[in-house]
Amino acid sequence: MTFFDRRQFMALSVAALLASAGKISAQTARMLTKAIPATGEQLPVIGLGTLEAFDVSLTAEERTALGEVLKALVAQGGTLVDTSPRYGEAEAVIGELVAELNLADQLFFATKVFSMGEQEGVDEMHGSLNRLRVPQVDLMQVHSMRDWELHLPSIRKLREEGKTRLIGITIHRDPGHEQMMDLMRTEDLDFIQVNYNLLERNAANQILPLAQDLGIAVMVNVPFAKAELFNKTSGIALPEWTSEFDCESWAQFFLKYVVSHPAVTSVIPRTSKPHHMVDNLMAGFGGMPDAAARIRMEQFIDGLG
Repeated sequence: MTFFDRRQFMALSVAALLASAGKISAQTARMLTKAIPATGEQLPVIGLGTLEAFDVSLTAEERTALGEVLKALVAQGGTLVDTSPRYGEAEAVIGELVAELNLADQLFFATKVFSMGEQEGVDEMHGSLNRLRVPQVDLMQVHSMRDWELHLPSIRKLREEGKTRLIGITIHRDPGHEQMMDLMRTEDLDFIQVNYNLLERNAANQILPLAQDLGIAVMVNVPFAKAELFNKTSGIALPEWTSEFDCESWAQFFLKYVVSHPAVTSVIPRTSKPHHMVDNLMAGFGGMPDAAARIRMEQFIDGLG
């Protein structure tokens, strides 16, 4: 397949991208999946984050674009959609589009509880189910571990009621890693969600190995360090050696680095653009960087200053 950077993707139609992606899918059978230790089920490694991207008013143009994002996710074997009541209208937008496109049975829904207070948290979680228009979410997480002492028991009760299957906690920046590890050791968790990317690698020092030891699935957020990784590589050609692991864009470079870590289960790059969704999804196909290639990737990014 010819190399495309993200600007070249802009020039192509979503239909053309999906056709091209379909050729890759046919050649490599399916997207890479990894097992969720708690259940053994296989989760595709590339998912969708919805912070800001899905907090929209759903004009006709926005509806079409976001619908194409969801259709692209499913078309290439992706399932994971991560959201939160803190993300404005995102849950309601997802719920409306998923119902309209009849995709609910094909998706793995992950959302969060953010409110302070026990009853406030319970009400918020039930509100999420209503906004997403589903009787059960696959994963309920305590957003930034906020009021976790109250929310984790509430989530367990929600699981007993059949309204969620899995329990997790999240963090999106390095401060908080120590508290996360304490909870990983003391609470019965199925998932953690943590920041990890080529510029923020501290999670690999302790959190990721601990997750492996304890059998906790890992979802990675901010894989692009917001936009900083794209800013650092702007105008720079992708190294030729990236072809060794079937990498054809900077987005795939950043995502393949994340999901090739043995402890990482999935990653949730956020986007509202169908062509970016397809580009991101292609990171889940083909070869993955081995340990030596991962070091080379780190050295390359570090060398950019």
